[in-house]
Amino acid sequence: MKTKITFIFLFVCFKMFSQNTFLPVLMSISSVNEMVDPEFYPRGIQNTERLTTFFTKLKVLQSTQKGKLNIVHIGDSHIQGDIMTAVCRNKLQKNFGNAGRGLVFPYTLAHTNGSPDVRFSSNVKWTNYRNILPLNGSPVGISGISLTSKSKSLRLTLQVKNKDYFFNTLKIITPNNESLFERAGEVEKMVTIKTVPKKVVHTIKKGETLSTIADHYNVSTAKLKKENKLTSTKITAGKTLKIPTNQTSEKSVVNTKYHSETFEEDMNYHFFESEKPLDRFVLLPNKEASLYALNGVVLENNNPGIIYHNIGVNGAKYSDYNKYPLFFDQLKALEPDLIIVSLGTNESYGKIAPLDYLRQVQEFLLKVRTQNPEADVLIITPPPSFLPHHRLNTFVDEYAKSLVSYASLGHYAVWDLFQTLGGMHGVSKIYGKGLMNPDRVHYTTNGYQLQGNMLSNVLLNAFKEFNK
Repeated sequence: MKTKITFIFLFVCFKMFSQNTFLPVLMSISSVNEMVDPEFYPRGIQNTERLTTFFTKLKVLQSTQKGKLNIVHIGDSHIQGDIMTAVCRNKLQKNFGNAGRGLVFPYTLAHTNGSPDVRFSSNVKWTNYRNILPLNGSPVGISGISLTSKSKSLRLTLQVKNKDYFFNTLKIITPNNESLFERAGEVEKMVTIKTVPKKVVHTIKKGETLSTIADHYNVSTAKLKKENKLTSTKITAGKTLKIPTNQTSEKSVVNTKYHSETFEEDMNYHFFESEKPLDRFVLLPNKEASLYALNGVVLENNNPGIIYHNIGVNGAKYSDYNKYPLFFDQLKALEPDLIIVSLGTNESYGKIAPLDYLRQVQEFLLKVRTQNPEADVLIITPPPSFLPHHRLNTFVDEYAKSLVSYASLGHYAVWDLFQTLGGMHGVSKIYGKGLMNPDRVHYTTNGYQLQGNMLSNVLLNAFKEFNK
């Protein structure tokens, strides 16, 4: 079945301010191979005719400087940490324009790592569940992690730290597109005066004793010891003591009250639009709901260009994504134009046979294409790694060969990252250059940044060839 697919980048491994409204000056495509170690010069993308739909759209964007294209990059710890993807995002947006940060998720509230450029905070605790775990009814969707709360007093604050990703449009993705949240609109601040115990702190001077200090403040030595949790009367000059006192002082307390406003509704998400770019947003609960589940937030601006979404779950495999239909259903909300898939390291640790691995790849592609028939797909082979006890990982070698061989039949483009980084015997060189951690499975920051540069380079080079 010849079906076009959007590129979703899927990598899996263990483990109101002013804003420019114009596209940046485009980089020369001829210079895209900068910042790549010459020992790891990237092999080109194979089967590039499967990227024709995406490249055609990209050519229109480049020539007209109108519209937005969505790239969705899915994976595991490499992608969840947003190191490789941040490099690729930055490079592509410098070439074709920055249309927004894309999908973000409150990883910290799920007690795991995430991108540092967007910060989430909340006044309540949330329950999380990841796609690597067995099915239990949790609404695991587009981010690969579900986040739920039953609190009707919840407040979820999003703060964008990078001014390049201030946003005009915010989209909320929820299970079945339910209206579970409202936005904080007008803010009312009330100041109240409270009477609080007066805090007195004494710095011990040379020659002072506990009893003389107690006499000075008209308190007993016993109370002074209790207040400071002392087991004896021995004190040290230069240290401080808290002095118990009946005195009080007045303190101003500011209470913030948010007035909630409803979101507008689209077929696949709820959204809010602002004329001025924002760096902060507060979500409140829709009091009519009983369970509040958040699958993801999408940030966009008013500029034409690329939106580069990253989706990652530590330790994920193809089978983990395959078992959650909500993931594929919500993929439509990102309106992907390019889908890149790269899984295999975690499968290799499970010693999954190459044929079974390929069956999971086929199932994943079928589900992606069913929901996103107009998208193109690029599959990336897993990078070199070792098995436990530094044993050669023959599984990723076989997975890479299978992905390359199946590309024509599977109707996808493929980039062989495995061979680009030296293949099964490349681990020693990679580690020796400081690009891989001692476990010989995960890469260092420099290693992931190298992969991000290589990925953007092979895409830009393939696009250059398309334009000849």
